[in-house]
Amino acid sequence: MSEFWFSLLPTLLPYLRTHFVTLDLPSSLASSPEAPIYRNRSMQVRRLKVFPIESIVRGYITGSAWSEYTNHGTVHGIGVPKNLQESERLEEPLWTPSTKAEQGQKDENISPAKAAEIVGKDYADKIRRLSLDIYNAARDYAAERGIIIADTKFEFALDESTEPPDVVLVDEVLTPDSSRFWRADRYKVGKSQDSLDKQYLRDWLTREKLKGKEGVEMPEEVVRRTGDGYKEAFERLVGESWENC
Repeated sequence: MSEFWFSLLPTLLPYLRTHFVTLDLPSSLASSPEAPIYRNRSMQVRRLKVFPIESIVRGYITGSAWSEYTNHGTVHGIGVPKNLQESERLEEPLWTPSTKAEQGQKDENISPAKAAEIVGKDYADKIRRLSLDIYNAARDYAAERGIIIADTKFEFALDESTEPPDVVLVDEVLTPDSSRFWRADRYKVGKSQDSLDKQYLRDWLTREKLKGKEGVEMPEEVVRRTGDGYKEAFERLVGESWENC
């Protein structure tokens, strides 16, 4: 799915650059016994300097944003309208960055001002503008295919080979791992939504009091239900059968 978006987004936003090169394996790996492990599970990309923040765009109030809002009336410290309901669409999408924690640590929600302190105001402004542009383009594309993109996470890097250095979209993009995908025909304000992402797994972990614990084994039913949502999101957005890919 990342490969799909990395190919589509620059056609919608011609000024957008990405790190994606190809899904093909390098020749040194393609002929090795390990090739099946990596085929269709990895990308060749350009090596760039990744910014140490995660760039989250929220079009609807849900998840950790809803938790903060119910407790403090803010989202990442940003004032938002009063009397919002859970899963309600925001008037304008919000850029709500977080720290990019080391492996095994938890990202921390931060304000746009704090993000500017970390990466510099000019780069923070560019990341914010690109993030909102990408979200808006993807949101409109997905809406035509019956999917609401409630929120999503992007990562960006600096290409120091250009003059001036350019901000480039990297990592994965608009997958069920990094986004909340809701079925538009089942959307209803005031409650959590029927999703096509990892929320089913999150909810199971919370319900079973396993969230954050090591060595958790998922029951087959949780694996199947989560996987079914991923496949449906892929087929709706990409327009191809999962089995044929």
